[in-house]
Parts: sequence; C-alpha cells; structure tokens
Amino acid sequence: MQEMVIYGVSFDMVGKQPIVLLKTVDGNRFLPIWIGHPEAASILMKLQGASTPRPMTHDLLCDMLGELEVKCTQVAVTELRDNTFFASITLSVNGRELEIDSRPSDAIALAVRSGAPIFAAEEVIAESAIEFEQSEEESEDVVEKFKAFLDEVTPEDFAAGDS
Repeated sequence: MQEMVIYGVSFDMVGKQPIVLLKTVDGNRFLPIWIGHPEAASILMKLQGASTPRPMTHDLLCDMLGELEVKCTQVAVTELRDNTFFASITLSVNGRELEIDSRPSDAIALAVRSGAPIFAAEEVIAESAIEFEQSEEESEDVVEKFKAFLDEVTPEDFAAGDS
C-alpha cells in the first residue's frame, strides 16, 4: 500500500464526470478515480471548508462514528476490477479493527472528514496511475500536462491497464 493525498477534484471534458485525483505522497504518480456528482460535491465541500445547515450523509456518518466512539483509522483503494475501483474503510472499535467494503468516493469523503490517511494498493497504482516526471519541468508544466490528459481520457482507458 502507498499513502496518497487528494490532489483535487476535476471533471473529464468528454463526459463531464467528476474525477477525484489522488497523488502518491512520495512521488508524481496520480490516480484518477471517476466518482458521482454527489460524492464529488461532498469531498469538495469539506476540502473548501464549506458547511451546510444540516448534516449531509458523509457528515452524518462521521458524527455517528464519533458518538459510538469508533475511529476511522484509514481508507484504501484496494482494487480495480472490470473498470470499477473498490475500497475499504478501516475502523477501530473497542480495541478491534474492522474492515468495511466501500466505494472509493464514500471512503475518501469519510477520510477528509475524519482525518484518516488514504492509501492505494500497489497493484491499483501499477495498473491505473499516471506518472509525470518533474525533474526538468516546473510544477505548473506538470499541472498543465495533467489537465490536457484529463481533457481526453475516459474511464474505459483504464479498463485494460494501459496508461
């Protein structure tokens, strides 16, 4: 497993589908994961510090875990199967660790609320991550290349593991 950080939330230009971009903590590998609009809004709202008058679903889940004295210790993107990403949420409750199956978007939305670290399996990174060399280029050039890539990429491009 490699630790990841949320690099941002964007939209593919072809289908206007939201993408959450995870970046390896110790490198320039980016993992784009297509997600739903509600989950993208939930992640963006928390990243931007916005709030709602009443708790939204991911806020409610986080509040419930807190009231039950359950801690989200990590989330992980565990596999890519048939063009679908899978994830897990690890919870600590009464000295036990529980692993719960999840969609990556829900796991990430919970992670940004609970402060839990985000990980991705090595196999998922090897299959689907895009690497940008930064040795000769400025950071802005890397970002521009990535934006150009997002303008043309589709979820099907990752089905065969080609990148």
